[in-house]
Amino acid sequence: MIFATLLAAETLTVVVVAVGVLILLIVLLLVFKYFALWLRCLTTGAGIGFIDLIAMSLRKINPQVIVQSKIAAVQAGLNLATRDLEAHYLAGGHVTQVTRALIAADRANLPLDFRMSTGIDLAGRDILEAVQMYVKPRVIDCPDPRVAGNAYLDAVAMDGIRMNVKARVTVRADLAKLVGGATEETIIARVGQGIVSAIGSSASYKDVLKNPDRISEVVLAGGLDAQTAFEIVSIDIADVSVAGIQDAANVGALLEAERAETDKKMRQAEAEGRRAMAVANEQEMKALTQENQAKVVLAEAEIPKAMAEAFRSGRLGVMDYYQLRNIQADTQMRSSIAGPGKGEEESPPVKS
Repeated sequence: MIFATLLAAETLTVVVVAVGVLILLIVLLLVFKYFALWLRCLTTGAGIGFIDLIAMSLRKINPQVIVQSKIAAVQAGLNLATRDLEAHYLAGGHVTQVTRALIAADRANLPLDFRMSTGIDLAGRDILEAVQMYVKPRVIDCPDPRVAGNAYLDAVAMDGIRMNVKARVTVRADLAKLVGGATEETIIARVGQGIVSAIGSSASYKDVLKNPDRISEVVLAGGLDAQTAFEIVSIDIADVSVAGIQDAANVGALLEAERAETDKKMRQAEAEGRRAMAVANEQEMKALTQENQAKVVLAEAEIPKAMAEAFRSGRLGVMDYYQLRNIQADTQMRSSIAGPGKGEEESPPVKS
């Protein structure tokens, strides 16, 4: 009986000692694991106790992330509750990114609170990048060569000439519209559409080359950043040029070249027509001269008839006729001696 009692007492002592040793090992393990974190919280005034660190582990929360974020917030002068950080961690958020974003926003005097920042983070946006993008606007290319595979936008003016345009868009993040706002791809697409529309409304490609800033003004006036997560600061036309005429797709430029060639041929045809008309007019004048000469010959043929009629009627005597013949003979003799003048033709003799 006494032996059994002693044996039971010894067994109880061993159990108690074993439990005590186990508890001591657990305490030493916890102290070894959380002492450094607790000491950091104590020295920085983070306000996280040793029991809180153990409770975080039991709730499947990484104490290292919470402690690091809380210390950074305290050092920056932000009052963030530990419970809020834990809740955001359990919701799947990026506690470190949110804390860094809140610190950056506080330094830049941006209207960003913890609730908004956690909402933006849980919506899938990079809140830290958004804050940095608000402070330092980003420049994006339009079109994006990595996505579109083309470094230029194709736009056609009203005269049919195709233009190659490249733009650079400066955007700044709009923190109030990050949740539900469209992404950079929407901005690029809208700006590209606005540029194409602005060039399409231009009467000539020359107007586009002369005033490329007008394209920026038209696009900016369209409010293309509506319902997006960004605010368009400026749109700069980096390059604008006429597409190469050797490009078969540039129908307008080809038509322009063909139009010029056709105009040249028309002018040549008109000149040839005027020359032909002048030659025809010259031939007509020659024919008219021959006709008039024939009339003169016909008129001269009437002279003998008139003289015969004068003889019959008695208005012309024989002596008058001989005197006329002598005058004609004398005139022919003098003409033959003198010869015809330069550029003159010898008049045919009057036939009797």
